[in-house]
Amino acid sequence: MKIIIAGAGKVGHSVAALLAEEGHDITIIDQDPEIIQTLSNDLDVICVEGSATNAETLREAGAEKADLLLAATEQDEVNMICCISARKLGTAHVIARVRDPEYLHQTEFLREALGLSVIVNPEYECAKEISRTLRFPGASRVDAFSKGSLEIVEHRVLTGGKLEGVALKELVQRFGAKVLVSLVERGGEAMIPNGDFVLRAGDKMSVTGQSAELRRFFTAIGKYKRPVRRVMIMGGGRSAVYLTRMLQENGMDVTVVEKDRERCDALCDLIPQANIVCGDATRSDVLQEDGLSSADAFVALTGDDEDNIITSLYAKTRGVNTVIVKVNRDYLDEILENVGLSSVVSPKDIVSQQLTRYVRAMSNSMGGSMETLYRLADGKVEALEFKVSPHSACVNIPLKELKLRPQVLICAVIRGNKSIIPDGNTRILPGDHAVIVTAAGKLQDLDAIVEENR
Repeated sequence: MKIIIAGAGKVGHSVAALLAEEGHDITIIDQDPEIIQTLSNDLDVICVEGSATNAETLREAGAEKADLLLAATEQDEVNMICCISARKLGTAHVIARVRDPEYLHQTEFLREALGLSVIVNPEYECAKEISRTLRFPGASRVDAFSKGSLEIVEHRVLTGGKLEGVALKELVQRFGAKVLVSLVERGGEAMIPNGDFVLRAGDKMSVTGQSAELRRFFTAIGKYKRPVRRVMIMGGGRSAVYLTRMLQENGMDVTVVEKDRERCDALCDLIPQANIVCGDATRSDVLQEDGLSSADAFVALTGDDEDNIITSLYAKTRGVNTVIVKVNRDYLDEILENVGLSSVVSPKDIVSQQLTRYVRAMSNSMGGSMETLYRLADGKVEALEFKVSPHSACVNIPLKELKLRPQVLICAVIRGNKSIIPDGNTRILPGDHAVIVTAAGKLQDLDAIVEENR
């Protein structure tokens, strides 16, 4: 596909790298000549220097014949104007990054009025991911499918814990919960396990199930911590505003620590029920005075990776049960996990996953439309949700009779409000949502999981 990305900041660069890796023809527009030069050297993409709102710049980038344009500059209004111009020139689909909380409740109106295919909001999506994790204490990551009907929870197997030495086929009988381990990471390798797989200390496993079953499972293994009631957030940016509103809807008390006085005044209006503290959260005395030791969770959301990491490590030493840190540099993930910071979020990566799903859905939807996509295990594995078409090769056949590609697992079937952990006799029906975990490459369509449909 011919894809144009306007704006080569963190999100634009991340999306360009991922979509170029998937084989798409990428053109990037940016006004900064240094950024253009760097991208030309780093990625196999075409770069155009200029304004994304300028029709001539868009024509030079190929907007008249482009399949998709993503407007990801720093300014919402620029992104919207860019999308309108691209559509007028002939671009088939346009996506705008819109970040301002004031636009959040106008998303559908803006999408229809401006002819946008999708509106993406990295900070809002980041807040949703953090909110899910805070509602499931003890998890390092929680991914949701079909509006929360099913979740995949990431957990580390501990030395001497109840999971060490247990074969996966014994889990349901031993712990009394209908869950499925869909992925295990061991020694840098990501594996789609079968029932004979035996868990070892240090394994990072992804467990699939309904929320109630997952809670039953983690309670049985002694790893379901007390619910989060008090949250301290470091940084008062857009993500903090979105997250505070979500947490307050769930009855949590929130303290936001922000060092900029003008921003604090704005926060008092944006989230009036929160406790707003004007202070430097990198100072231990500020954190202690404002209740860090009594917090159930600490979330670091500033724009500075180093500040987020150092302060999160300090929160861990003060006994905070759940610590979540926003980090933009992917290569730090392994280091952070080794020092005990396993819950790491990156807004640019979340949006990259969202846009990859959209692009693949545009490319092929014969077996069913792709609804959700998550990249797991540093991108080695993907978890995907497809809405099943009546014409899919997987329909109405017992799973034991489907010849699946290697390293592919059908880990759940969602039928209405019911999530099914499948066995060999389960059949996928039209209208179902099938959740697939795969290390077999990048699936474009549900039918690609079947060997003869490769």
